[in-house]
Parts: sequence; structure tokens; C-alpha cells
Amino acid sequence: MGGVQCSLKIRTLYNSFSKTAKKIADYVLENRDEIIYMSVTELAEKCEVGETTIIRFCRKIGLKGYQEFKLVLAREMANKQEIVSDKVTNEDDIETIINKVTESNIQAIRDTARLISRDTIEKAAEVIIGSDKVDVYGVGSSGFTAGDTKYKFMRIGIKCESFSDPHMQCMSAVNLTDKSVAIGISSSGSTKDTVDSLSKAKEAGAFTIAITNYAKSPITNVADLVLLTVARETPIRSGALTSKIAQLDVIDILYTVIAIKSEKKAYEYLNKTAEAVLQKLY
Repeated sequence: MGGVQCSLKIRTLYNSFSKTAKKIADYVLENRDEIIYMSVTELAEKCEVGETTIIRFCRKIGLKGYQEFKLVLAREMANKQEIVSDKVTNEDDIETIINKVTESNIQAIRDTARLISRDTIEKAAEVIIGSDKVDVYGVGSSGFTAGDTKYKFMRIGIKCESFSDPHMQCMSAVNLTDKSVAIGISSSGSTKDTVDSLSKAKEAGAFTIAITNYAKSPITNVADLVLLTVARETPIRSGALTSKIAQLDVIDILYTVIAIKSEKKAYEYLNKTAEAVLQKLY
């Protein structure tokens, strides 16, 4: 699309749009600041059209797909002298930036705590405790969350592996059994590699858990349980700490619940792992 703004392109082509495309265009022009946080499924529901119709609309205005569409919209918002995700403006001083970014991260944890299902957390903990192994999948910044999950679970005696390489994820997934658990972590819920890997794990018989910001996203279609996080992440700020800290909060809650439910076993493993690394400290 070059330097042409998305909204300008839409207005330029508006008269050539079909009735359905005009409905999408009208919604986009009136709700740009909300759309950058929406999944394709959510936008389709708002416009009362199918997901493929949204994709066709994106291509009609010269974009490759929905993610590029959101990116272009986010850039437009940024050009208004505002970083939308944290409400930080070009006029803010350092102290204001510190306060705004910190509050954004704190708010992500608060909102996640309000949204998270107690029953779902308990069910996830019970399934993990009863499993023979847990594999965790995540790419990009979610790959670091997957690694932290492995670290935490190993400390309390849960056999766990994390995979950020898509090929390794697939090989892991197809070798799981109905006694295994697979966890897929994706803020957008639309990370193809993670969704595909979790799908393969489900086909192999594993119990699947998704950690995502979106209740209606591709990854939720292949998950037996969904643990929702809340973090407003734009394409420009993708991978920001706000999203990661919400994921880590859910993992920490799950880890703690597992440890409490495991009681003596978890305590024994915590002591073992602590003693194992004791000589690594001065």
C-alpha cells in the first residue's frame, strides 16, 4: 500500500465496494482504534460477515491479509503522535512514561485476574498433575513464556519440555499420548505454528490447553481448555511486556495451584531442586 493510509484507500475505493464490503468499510472507519485489538473472528462478528469476507476485504484494499491490515491501522494511530497500547505520547517526559508503562503492565495483571476462570485453572492443574508429561509450545516472545513454564514445572516434579522451534514442536506433538498434556501459548491465538502443533497434539490424544488473549481465535478451536489473559497488544507493540506479564501471571497461578494440590510431592521436589543448584551460588 506504500505511503497511502488505509482509511484513505478505503474511502477512495468505497463506491466500488459491494454492499457487504461497504458494511465492513463503515465499521472500520468508525472503529479503527478498537479493530487493532480484535481478532479476525471478532471483527467478522461485529460486521456480521464471515472471516473469509474480512480477508477478501483486506486484499481488496491492497493488503496481503488481516494481520497486515491491523499493522497498517496501528501505524496510522501511531502517526497521530500516540502509542495506542500504553497511551504514551511524544510529549510525555521520562517520569510520565515510567508511570504509564508500569500502570499498563499492572492493569494487565488486574484484568487477567478478573477474567480468569477458577474452575478452568483447577481443571488444568488436575490434568497436569495426572499426566505423564507436559509439552509447552510458543514462538517469538511466547517462546520465552514456554521456557519459564518448563522451569517452574520442573521445580515441583512435573516432567515438562518447552519448544519454540516449529519443527521440534511438531515432532514432539505427534509423539504424545492420551496421558500427555500440551500447552500452546499465543497472545493473538492466531500464531500458525503454535496452532498447528497444538492441533497435532490433540490428534495424538493429548489433553490440550491454550493460553491466549482471545476467546474466539484459531487456537481455541483445538484446545480442550482455554486460559484467557488480558493485554491490549497492537501489531507495532507485539511481544511487549504487557502481554508477556499476563501470560506469566497465569503460569504462576497454575504453578502455585499445582504445588498446593501436590502438597508433599511438590515440597520434596522443591527441596531437591533447590539443593541441586545450591553449589552454583557463592
